[in-house]
Amino acid sequence: MARWTERLKARWGLKNTLQVVVVLLVFACTGTTVLLLKYPLFAWWFPDGQRPLWATVIYYVLILPVYNIFLLIYGAIFGQFTFFWSFEKRFFSRLFRKQKRPDGTGAGR
Repeated sequence: MARWTERLKARWGLKNTLQVVVVLLVFACTGTTVLLLKYPLFAWWFPDGQRPLWATVIYYVLILPVYNIFLLIYGAIFGQFTFFWSFEKRFFSRLFRKQKRPDGTGAGR
């Protein structure tokens, strides 16, 4: 296959190209599911079609945990739960890690 699959395989620590394809399929299914859920939910919550700004803000705040839950669900369905569980742990550790000050000490108070 292409060189990009080899780079993904090395970056993600995957065993073969098929596993790369399955991981990409999980990402695709997760994104599609989240996208397809948005419009029916908004149509149900706001049948008149007028969507307030706060609803859009709430959607974008809640989409992160919902996306990650679906990522784990699809990862389990496609037999890649272990990969996606470690992926989630790395993602959230980077998201919530304490920033160091320029002097090398932690972000303490």
